[in-house]
Amino acid sequence: MHEAGFQVKRGVPDTLEVSGALNFHTAARVLAVADPLLAGGDVRMLDLSGVREADSAGLACVLSLLSRSGRQGVRLQVRGMPGSLKRLAEVSDVEALLG
Repeated sequence: MHEAGFQVKRGVPDTLEVSGALNFHTAARVLAVADPLLAGGDVRMLDLSGVREADSAGLACVLSLLSRSGRQGVRLQVRGMPGSLKRLAEVSDVEALLG
């Protein structure tokens, strides 16, 4: 689904792709769009290579997606994490949660 500022879609069969902005203004909507796409439990990869802008709300969004998948018994792998999110994760001491 494409909304102003971001896009969330199923990529290859087991991948959820997020692109655009993943920030305070979009994080809640990204979660709302991603939830039904994760519901089947067949998504194994979260591709963030298209994310062009991210902040601490974006990091919280990624952690929430990982947690939601984990509750379904799925270990979601993260690919293409932007450097800004990696640095936030390090500063916040949560990089271990990202796999």
